[in-house]
Amino acid sequence: MSATPTPSPAHAPDAAPHADGTSALLHAEGLHKTYGSTPALAGADFSIRAGEVVAVMGPSGSGKSTLLHCLAGIVPPDSGRVLYRGRDLSTLSDAQRSALRRGDFGFVFQFGQLVPELTCLENAALPVRLAGAGRKQAEAQARQWLERLEVDDIRHHRPGQVSGGQGQRVAVARALAARPSVVFADEPTGALDSLNGERVMQLLTEAARDSGAAVVLVTHEARVAAYSDREIVVRDGKARDMSAMAGVV
Repeated sequence: MSATPTPSPAHAPDAAPHADGTSALLHAEGLHKTYGSTPALAGADFSIRAGEVVAVMGPSGSGKSTLLHCLAGIVPPDSGRVLYRGRDLSTLSDAQRSALRRGDFGFVFQFGQLVPELTCLENAALPVRLAGAGRKQAEAQARQWLERLEVDDIRHHRPGQVSGGQGQRVAVARALAARPSVVFADEPTGALDSLNGERVMQLLTEAARDSGAAVVLVTHEARVAAYSDREIVVRDGKARDMSAMAGVV
C-alpha cells in the first residue's frame, strides 16, 4: 500500500476577517439571493479557516444549499460578496472560477455523481486529469486516496458495480485527489444507511484534516454535523454561528 497521502494547500490563506478575529480561508458577508419572488438568502454571513470542518444546518428550503453554491462560485449572489484567499469571487472571470472548482475546490454530492462509463479509479483521477496531469500521474495520485478510503480493491469496477457506500467513498477520493483547499460536501450521507454514513463521514473528515483542507458540510442530520468543529444554522436565509451564540471562541 502506498504511504498515506498528506497533501497540503499550495498557498497560505490571505487575511480575511473571521468571527473570532483570526484569518479566514473563505469568507462571505451579506449574501442575498432570490429566485423569482422567493428569497433564498437574506443577508447570510459565513467564514471558515484552513483545516476546519464547518457544518451548515437547516430545514429544507432554509437556504443552506444556496449558501454552498454561492461560496463555491457556482451561482453569484444578488448582493454581498464571497472572498477566497482575500479575493472577491465576483471579480474573477468564468474561466478563473472554473479553474478554482477544478483545483482549489473539491465536491462531494449526495448521490456521488460518478461518471458511469469510467472506472472508479478513472473517476477519482478525473479532477487531476482536468487540471492537466497525465494519466499515470493522475491515477497514481487518485489511487493513494482510494487506498486511504478503503476502496482500492474496487478501482477497476464501474460505479454501477459497487455499493452506495463504496461509491460515495470513491466520490470523496475524487474530491480530495486534486489536493483542494476547500471541500464542499452537500448531504454526503443522505443516500446511505447509518452505518455506511458514519464510515464515510469518519473517513472524509479524517482525510480532509490530515490534508489541511477545510470542509463545508451541508446537512440536516445532527449525527453528521457531530463530525464538524463548528455549526452554522441557516434559517430564513440568514446564517447563525452556534458556537459564537454559545460564547465559544
